[in-house]
Amino acid sequence: MSRTSARRILLMAHGAAESISELDGYYTHVRGRPPPPALLQELTERYRAIGGRSPLRAITASLAARLEIELDRREGPGTSRVRYGFRHTPPFLEDVVAAELADQATDLVGVVLVPHFSRFVERGYRGPVEAALARHGGSARVRFVDAWFLDPSFVALEAELLREALGRLPSSEGASTRVCFTAHSLPESMLAGGDPYPEQLRAGAAAIARRAGIPPDGFQIAYQSAGRTDDRWQGPDLRDVLRDLRVQGIDSVVVCAHGFVCDHLEVLYDIDIEARAVADSLGMRFARSAMPNDDPRFVRVLADLIDRNEGLGTDR
Repeated sequence: MSRTSARRILLMAHGAAESISELDGYYTHVRGRPPPPALLQELTERYRAIGGRSPLRAITASLAARLEIELDRREGPGTSRVRYGFRHTPPFLEDVVAAELADQATDLVGVVLVPHFSRFVERGYRGPVEAALARHGGSARVRFVDAWFLDPSFVALEAELLREALGRLPSSEGASTRVCFTAHSLPESMLAGGDPYPEQLRAGAAAIARRAGIPPDGFQIAYQSAGRTDDRWQGPDLRDVLRDLRVQGIDSVVVCAHGFVCDHLEVLYDIDIEARAVADSLGMRFARSAMPNDDPRFVRVLADLIDRNEGLGTDR
């Protein structure tokens, strides 16, 4: 099969400013208007705290390249072509889809790099694809692979990463440990009316905990990274949960950020710096599961999802 006729795979992610110099444009795109100087300064300081850059773009590019190699290994050279696009930073999703349409793509599989589904996710990722098809007159069949939080391969990988993190906790005789599963908070107004996001987070956490051998009373759900807006955001916030756990006598916590799949600001700052600082101030031992990133095990998870996309995806 030629590269022109290859099955087209599009990895879709939120995007992140790669460096401090990109922050103003990125933040403006996310908010739909220029950010107040104080918020831009706060974001700049957070970027400085994680080394001045986000690894998200490099990780996603590597993930796409490795996934293409894995699919070619399974199905033969040239059978699949993997690209990636972002909602808020180049390469923009709409531009990537437009380029695929210009290259005569007829079958596009969009893999949302967010395990759980919400209406917010649907608008953010399907919207640009629909816009590109409408603007460029595309008639390609588009299948979306989303809501894959209970995929057995993904659950197994997350459980394995969680067990590895538990093994990194400093040992202490008589210590009590709790696992906190986190995901990005969303405004409560977006979740009103039966949005499946909160229930999927609970179901996904329970599945990973079972696979990792964590009892039902050994874990709980927390949210993180709420936006700086006037909206009420879904809780409880991870920092508040840590404080509550300490009051309950829990002295060790492992965070599994199962709502994310790559290292980026919300993981490297909000968990590794901000949440850890709260835990340290409370005298709690603290660890975090590694993110899947471009780990070969995660590459195989995505390849399995794509191979089964007829059952998991939804057509445009």
